[in-house]
Amino acid sequence: MPSYQKILVGVDGSHSSEAAFYRAIEVAKEYHAKLYIVHITEDRLPAAPMDAGAIAIEMDRDQMTAGTLLDDYEKLARNHGLKHITTLSNSGSPKMEILSFASMHEADLIVCGATGLNAMERIFIGSVSQYITRHANCDVLIARNSTKIETSGLSIKSTSQR
Repeated sequence: MPSYQKILVGVDGSHSSEAAFYRAIEVAKEYHAKLYIVHITEDRLPAAPMDAGAIAIEMDRDQMTAGTLLDDYEKLARNHGLKHITTLSNSGSPKMEILSFASMHEADLIVCGATGLNAMERIFIGSVSQYITRHANCDVLIARNSTKIETSGLSIKSTSQR
């Protein structure tokens, strides 16, 4: 049985990433591991042409949303008794950035949800979790069961203003 010391969980605010988040908390508590909570703002092309100022405003808004989301997840992790938590964010391709953070921080385990927010990407090029499972240099846990979220009363959506 492996002993996990550094667990990385990717979150995007979706129901599936909440399942991953709570599963990561369970495993981190069991192994007294450090938890890395990662949010990647996906680079995307604007639907209509935008000037540089509008693009900068959009990027600032995405960064503020990511910061709020990560703060909420960190508070919940602390409320569940975890003490060693690091939040990480970046923009880019979620699948590539999660793997990069996992490598950079020498994660023993990556936890991710079965599906995320980007349905179109999943249709055309495969899901983030599918890619991570194939390319990670550490164990990967795909969380599907959200029963604990529904029964705990603690949800990221209940703590943020979305």
